[in-house]
Amino acid sequence: MLGAFANAFRTPDLRRKLLFVMLIVVIFRFGSQVPAPGVNVGNVQACFAQIENDGLYGLINLFSGGALLQLTVFALGIMPYITASIILQLLVVVIPRLEALKKEGQAGQTKITQYTRYLTLALAVLQATGIVALARSRQLLQGCPDPLLYNEDSLTTMVVMVITMTAGTAVIMWLGELITDRGIGNGMSILIFTQVVATFPSALWQVKVSRGWWVFALVMAIGLVLVAAVIFMEQGQRRIPVQYARRMVGRKMFGGSSTYIPLKVNQAGIIPVIFASSLLYLPAMAVQFAGQSRSAWADFLNTYLVSGDHPLYMAVYFGLIIFFTYFYVAITFNPQEVADNMKKYGGFIPGIRAGKPTEEYLNYVLSRITLPGSLYLGLISLVPLVALVLVNANQNFPFGGTSILIMVGVALDTVKQIESQLQQRNYEGFLR
Repeated sequence: MLGAFANAFRTPDLRRKLLFVMLIVVIFRFGSQVPAPGVNVGNVQACFAQIENDGLYGLINLFSGGALLQLTVFALGIMPYITASIILQLLVVVIPRLEALKKEGQAGQTKITQYTRYLTLALAVLQATGIVALARSRQLLQGCPDPLLYNEDSLTTMVVMVITMTAGTAVIMWLGELITDRGIGNGMSILIFTQVVATFPSALWQVKVSRGWWVFALVMAIGLVLVAAVIFMEQGQRRIPVQYARRMVGRKMFGGSSTYIPLKVNQAGIIPVIFASSLLYLPAMAVQFAGQSRSAWADFLNTYLVSGDHPLYMAVYFGLIIFFTYFYVAITFNPQEVADNMKKYGGFIPGIRAGKPTEEYLNYVLSRITLPGSLYLGLISLVPLVALVLVNANQNFPFGGTSILIMVGVALDTVKQIESQLQQRNYEGFLR
């Protein structure tokens, strides 16, 4: 593996791509540390240590690498783009115009990408306005010695901060596209990976400070086991064989080849975890907006659906992940479309008739392979909640949940792309 890295840096064009990615990552992290105009840095830093473990904005803060709670230029991180991408994927299924664009190939995909950018900016304006409004009402970082986070509490300061955070989201999109075009790997995925990894050392160090070296060593050992398990599950797939019959087109013979349809165990990726986490943040937000005048329903939500260490919260979280896994797989993989395309080009699954029987067989396999995938996502996502109870870690516990799924998934994809380019140059890759 080290030899493969050495060969990658010995290749001039590959070395330029890797150095370019590193440069973009440095710029990205620098923007995540620069405070937005008008922010009182001293008060924010004083509050940050107390609010860092708050679960209300944990998901957004995870994708911003800790920049959200510090109100930096890149405070929104990549979260608006992720939300916009998910919304567009869902709308493609229900809006015929978007579905037609998807079928147009590269031109249609370019148009959908453009819509994603516009929606990202709209969501960035909404999120930035909400964060600035909460900060102005002194509800963003509660329990601080001095909750005033601005040097000057005026409308002009608020507008400048919203514009700055929205522009920061636009710059993040541009940096991600630069990595995709001129670097290696998917740019947005690498930026997400960077923000998640940025919180990794502090989360580990908190375990060491709160529980000592023995628990820290135990957490590291369990973490390595979890990483190996995630790699095994992420690589797992069911390969459905497909045979193409010979057919004559003009004077040439086509077909007669065999291939397969790869159905991954984790077909939905991390999307169900994001859906479930976002939905469970609604009760926490409702409790926070209720303020001091809490009613019986607010006390119920705060007791059972806000605290991550309650069994009911864990059960609801686990159930939502299973539901959203089936939901997302159902809207992103269309067995009828796959069966029709196979029939159109003379393909068939050995032992299964083309057309409707093929569609039913794909539905049968997909519904059963999604079950272990959903259970796997649910169990991995419960790891940080269990760690919250056992080792007093924060809700962004590194070895579990969204963090480990993102780190392993993006790392595997990037390594495969580097290995592919190494093999094109007759070098030995990472996997021997």
